[in-house]
Amino acid sequence: MPATARKTSPARAEREKSVDEIYEKIYIAILEHRLHPGTKLGEERMADIFGVSRARVREVLARLAHEQIVELYPQRGAYVAKPTTEQARDVFEARRLIEPAVLKRLIDTLTTEKINRLRQHAELEEDARRRNDKRAVIRLSGEFHTLAAELAGNSALSRSMRELCMLTCLTIFLYDAPTAQSCRHDEHGLIIDAVAKKDRARAEKLMLAHLDHIEGSLQLENSNGEVDLEAIFKS
Repeated sequence: MPATARKTSPARAEREKSVDEIYEKIYIAILEHRLHPGTKLGEERMADIFGVSRARVREVLARLAHEQIVELYPQRGAYVAKPTTEQARDVFEARRLIEPAVLKRLIDTLTTEKINRLRQHAELEEDARRRNDKRAVIRLSGEFHTLAAELAGNSALSRSMRELCMLTCLTIFLYDAPTAQSCRHDEHGLIIDAVAKKDRARAEKLMLAHLDHIEGSLQLENSNGEVDLEAIFKS
């Protein structure tokens, strides 16, 4: 390896780390419904908040735009995506096709450790519900699906689920679905039980019913307003 490459690699690693950290903070803020659909993500403001250059912020926004989480408009800037009703239907259609494939692969590669990971996550969800921590409930409910995809061991499926779960979260926020009802408290546990028994047909049936319940809870009402970016990311 050339000496120049060795010298630049730490700087590159640090840049990638900061990009990933900013990305994750935005991702979590959306998952927890602290960052609204349609919110403007001004480069200069974000750079000040995170203590990085505007170029670094642009990298993050470009990545989010590639995943359809952010929309970029020439001369206007970046905004958190506002899925239309048609896009929302497309997201649920895609999830109905992908999540059974996730469950099949998960069951085919099932281990005790994987089941334990899923049950531990379900316990975190239940604990958040008991504490009435709505932000944690929202975040953990979405992360259940991405965890299942991650444990299934297919990186393409995992990436797809991460993006689809984020778009689902934006849709729920935008159309004001009551979170406590959109993810019923026992549904994830029942899915885990079916997976543990390697009952693929039941697991898929439960997952599809779960997605039906989430989509069915959507209301076609727009909920949007100005938010304080600094308060979101500094809290």
